[in-house]
Amino acid sequence: MKNEEIILSEREKILGRIREALKVSAPLPGSHSEVAAHATTESPASHAREWLPSVGASGAEQFDLFAKNCADLKADFQLLNNREELPAALQKIAAAEKWSRIASHDGELSNFASVSLGLPVLLTDKGYDVQEMEKCDAGISECDALIAQTGGVVVTNRSAGGRALSVLPPHHIVLARREQLVADLPAAFALLQQKYADNYPSMISFITGPSRTGDIERILVLGAHGPKKLTILCF
Repeated sequence: MKNEEIILSEREKILGRIREALKVSAPLPGSHSEVAAHATTESPASHAREWLPSVGASGAEQFDLFAKNCADLKADFQLLNNREELPAALQKIAAAEKWSRIASHDGELSNFASVSLGLPVLLTDKGYDVQEMEKCDAGISECDALIAQTGGVVVTNRSAGGRALSVLPPHHIVLARREQLVADLPAAFALLQQKYADNYPSMISFITGPSRTGDIERILVLGAHGPKKLTILCF
């Protein structure tokens, strides 16, 4: 009984500290003293560029950087000349990997890509069987943006057909347009804020290469917690 009283006492102490902390209002983002002292008419996020890596001034430099970062991340980035080259690029991958079925979602580019393959398609926009998705050889999705600075892809549950499409199939294919490339992380966050305003998606993900882990003996293993392959087709 005495031990139980001690445990309850410590529990109450912890909960008491939490209750006291909750009485103190948290400062608004960007209003902390250091940021506020440094702030001008620019947004607080713009100061991040002072310590983030340079991305180059021109679009060509940023595409080169994105391609380099993708290669470092073990992601396949293909810059196509136009949309008409998309079917051939997809068919080449599908033939090499012997795809028999794919998962995708309802979208201008994703529909165009799915039809061009002529394979059974599991659509994720409405109800679907998760076990059936796990049988799909690839998941084809659109995206919100590509980030030159990190080689990353920004997807949300709205732009990429839900939460599972970019995670369950072993090969994630991302479809993008050239104008979706942004320079850096501040630009990506600004794009999301402008696009979704006060109605943010329930899931926002920054994908940097295929799934990986190095937990065991520091040996890098791809596909441990998600797709083994990431291919980005941009035109």
